Amino acid sequence: MSNFNSFINTLTKGSQNIENVQSMGTAKSLKIILLGPSLLQQGGISNYEKLFLEYAPSEVQICHIVTHEEGTTAFKIIVFLNAVWKFLWMLINEEVDIIQLEISQRGSVLRQGIMTFLAWIFHKPIIIHAHGSQFHIFYAELAKWMQYLLNWVFCKCQRLIVLSESWKNFYIENLGLKPEQVVVFYNPVKVPAEVPHRSLSKKLNLLFLGRIGKRKGAFDLIKAFSLLPTEYQTTSSLIMAGDGDIEQARNLVTTLNLEDYITLPGWIGSDKRDILLTQANIFVLPSYNEGLPLAMLEAMACELAVIVTPVGGIPEIVTHSENGLIVNPGDVQQLSDAIKSLIENETLRLSLGSKARTSVFALDIKNHWFSFLDLYHSVLNSDAQ
Repeated sequence: MSNFNSFINTLTKGSQNIENVQSMGTAKSLKIILLGPSLLQQGGISNYEKLFLEYAPSEVQICHIVTHEEGTTAFKIIVFLNAVWKFLWMLINEEVDIIQLEISQRGSVLRQGIMTFLAWIFHKPIIIHAHGSQFHIFYAELAKWMQYLLNWVFCKCQRLIVLSESWKNFYIENLGLKPEQVVVFYNPVKVPAEVPHRSLSKKLNLLFLGRIGKRKGAFDLIKAFSLLPTEYQTTSSLIMAGDGDIEQARNLVTTLNLEDYITLPGWIGSDKRDILLTQANIFVLPSYNEGLPLAMLEAMACELAVIVTPVGGIPEIVTHSENGLIVNPGDVQQLSDAIKSLIENETLRLSLGSKARTSVFALDIKNHWFSFLDLYHSVLNSDAQ
């Protein structure tokens, strides 16, 4: 976990720098335009934006412009055109310090690419925050001329924020960004002050949070649960909350005769999510591709033992048998064995959960904002030179 430790050291220095600036009375109010999806939208970026905006310090004024909202194609176009109009009006009429764009892949790249170009025309400092879990696949499928165009757009930013060292290496090697342009900010999490006691649980609750489908390993998880001994199935339950291919998942549950043990409630709000995290004993996310899943970090902050895969930024946070269990994507038997080991070994389950919680303290949203304040001032200082 050397990359993670390096991040912690950088975080500590950043918070000290901000405190020094504030203690001298020179903290400047910053005006940021944040371009990203609707806060009402389902997904990781929207959840991140809500947490980011909720904890924004008083010295930062953020105008959130919605560039995407779920609906018909015509509705999405109207939302985006409205965002372009509002963005241009602010660029022309208001003092703006930094443009920050939340980006994933596919349509998001097109929308935010246009916004990046407009910000560049107006000579505004640009920060792109990349969240895409499958950006590498999307990029590889593009025609060469589209890759060159995308490279040109990305290189116009002062900083590109990525979710892990592995993603940093990808963007530098493939999109031509300079190493000093790319910074790693692990996703933040709101760490609860208290967590429930989970020892001597009579029934164990397994929890999956995320889009139901192949990418998140939802079907693998259902199959892995079916391989558990009957006595473990009857003393356990699995809740799989999220949108996506819910009917396909329910059909698989029915085919495997697991209706009494597996529940698929669909997408849930943050309040219900927090309740499920409190009631759970084990969190499972057997993904094939990830950035750095917020759901996993939330589970770790709630002191849950986690079973995950070594994709995206996950192996920079989770070390096998230390603060979680890691299984290979698509290995259903290995996944089932990992679940079985945590069901039958309470000591291991509680130990992994305790260490998981401790390991994400540094990722608390307040520390995340220290890093962002340091980044904002760094960008503005370099731009002024």
